[in-house]
Amino acid sequence: MSRPLSAVVMAAGEGTRMRSTRPKPLHLLCGRPMLLYVLDAIGPLDVERTVVVVGHGAERVSKKVMDLAAPDLRVEFVEQHVQRGTADALSVALTAFPDDDFDDGDLLVLPGDTPLLRPGTVEALVAGHRASDAAATLLTARVPDPTGYGRVVRGKDGRVARVVEHHDATPDERAIDEVNTSIYCFRRSVVAPALRRISPDNHQGEYYLTDVVAVLAEAGYRVDALVADDAGETGGVNDRAQLAEAESALRTRTNQAWLRAGVTMVDPRRTYVDATVELARDVTLFPGVILQGRTVIGAGTEVGPGCHLVDTVVGEGCHLEAVVAHDAEIGAEARVGPFVALRPGEHIPPGARTGPFYTPEGEGGAG
Repeated sequence: MSRPLSAVVMAAGEGTRMRSTRPKPLHLLCGRPMLLYVLDAIGPLDVERTVVVVGHGAERVSKKVMDLAAPDLRVEFVEQHVQRGTADALSVALTAFPDDDFDDGDLLVLPGDTPLLRPGTVEALVAGHRASDAAATLLTARVPDPTGYGRVVRGKDGRVARVVEHHDATPDERAIDEVNTSIYCFRRSVVAPALRRISPDNHQGEYYLTDVVAVLAEAGYRVDALVADDAGETGGVNDRAQLAEAESALRTRTNQAWLRAGVTMVDPRRTYVDATVELARDVTLFPGVILQGRTVIGAGTEVGPGCHLVDTVVGEGCHLEAVVAHDAEIGAEARVGPFVALRPGEHIPPGARTGPFYTPEGEGGAG
């Protein structure tokens, strides 16, 4: 029988480099808060308990996640009132677990700003951790430019000896191209004792979770690492430039999934579909289409250039051209546009034919 698995997601940071009043975990990617993608990555695993550490904008983050998360998602929140580092955040998270909950089992620890992380990668980390019976297993990546990342220092036996942050690394250590992704799987029973042995004696004056690695290795525990097949999926989002890069990657994934499901995109690179949108088979999307929110497009509908639909339901067999609609409804077999704007609550009946600049009141065009 496999050991029980729990998860902690770190989402307490302020994200000052985002330069925003919006809490960092709530920045949107393809229409969804960044934090939800991390929760998606652990969703397929048999996780008995998921704890999210919140801090900056704690109430906003907790409420948004509970409003938007899948109904079967079992998640609870603990607040790190003062941000004193990632090790302190994990210590705060452990207060949500009963004292006897760490006699057995494994604990996943993930940052809340890695939206490109795939479930298969997390599953491989857990499987490798259990196969080696390690006390801790790190997910690492090899990158051409490791500047700013914590370096993974291995011993002569090839096992992980410690992780050194960039600011604290020697020139030789900075030359290492294997970096820590801040994604770990720990044996539960060793976590709390190791956390108690670290100190904020570093460049930032914080309690680094990475120091737990050295504590365990020096105590004789086995510490392993799994190198990610795709370093790109392990990267964190720290500023708007990285947010845009992650958005592009997620949009590509979303579009590819719809292409495989029977949707035609004339130019996927110029087609923008939120992860929350629903498309039926044989929908055709032309370049420049933007579909957002809870938009639903029926089978066989063509959505032409210049269409921007938000929270809009479109029936089967429609043809749209240069339509802008928000919280509207378009009936089956309707032909709408060009240059039609539909306000919230407006409805185009099935089979309707509109001319340019049409409004449901009949102003400005042929009905």
